Amino acid sequence: MTNQKNIAVIGSGSWATAIVKILCNNSDSVNWYYRNQADVDFVKKYKHNPRYLSSVSFDLGKLNLSSNLQETIEKADIIILAVPSAFINDTLKNISIESFKHKTIFSAIKGIVPEYNLIVGEYLNTVYQIPLDSIGVITGPCHAEEVALEKLSYLTIASRDVSKADELCTFMRCRYIKCSSSDDIYGTEISAVLKNVIAVAGGICHGLGYGDNFLSVLVSNAIQEIDRFVAAVHPIERDTKASAYLGDLLVTAYSQFSRNRTFGTMLGKGYSVKNAQLEMNMVAEGYYAVKCVCEINKKYNVFMPITNAVNNIIYNHKDAKTEMELLAEQLS
Repeated sequence: MTNQKNIAVIGSGSWATAIVKILCNNSDSVNWYYRNQADVDFVKKYKHNPRYLSSVSFDLGKLNLSSNLQETIEKADIIILAVPSAFINDTLKNISIESFKHKTIFSAIKGIVPEYNLIVGEYLNTVYQIPLDSIGVITGPCHAEEVALEKLSYLTIASRDVSKADELCTFMRCRYIKCSSSDDIYGTEISAVLKNVIAVAGGICHGLGYGDNFLSVLVSNAIQEIDRFVAAVHPIERDTKASAYLGDLLVTAYSQFSRNRTFGTMLGKGYSVKNAQLEMNMVAEGYYAVKCVCEINKKYNVFMPITNAVNNIIYNHKDAKTEMELLAEQLS
């Protein structure tokens, strides 16, 4: 398939790398931004990302690699943002509002911009004045590591303008990727944020020695917590049992590849937050998201016992064992 649109991926982590791999199946040319020129030079020489998913080998004839963000954005009709939410504001700080005009921006970030307490879509709309119909979300259930292994995976692409979601789906469907579209940009993005928080909670429980029986109760209560919160923030008719919501929660809460679960497991085993982050050397979005969600929830006052427990452990320095015992009394 010939690429009729220029697509750019901003970011060089595992999920960005997986997205580029997917796009290269259907696109003749993919623009890929790396922050460091040294990493660009490495990929050009060795054909793989030096830091993440290094087993994935790229056809350099399909890649336009650059460490110039402005240049990468200017070339693109469709831009996919795949950098951690904590760094997105700094990444885009020198990019003008004008640079995003007449472009479609999809967020694959699954986090909240901490400087603004906004999900990425709202951040793009507020700060860069990008129309909501030109903003979209890429969500799972999907782990980058399984994409690298070409295991069958499912994506949901959301946009208020469903034709734009459908268009991106055509670039991402391939032998090992199924792709469906949605118009629920708020629900899919908020659910993707919250499932990371829940996965941290699941990891904490695992680290403390709780078993699968308790985790199943935690997750079944978690989807109800997610449903309550997204209904309060953006009340439309949606089915949170669909794979974009429940499926994404399940894979993040249970999978060995989930960095949020890994982060939580380390906290449950007694690691400090700082030491857990240093040991992982990867970003767990749930760490940043939980504080922001609790701040946002001051407006809505939704019952969110799992989110509150994680926030108490990470930011209020509460004892993990005590918090989970208190949480267990609130679940059913």
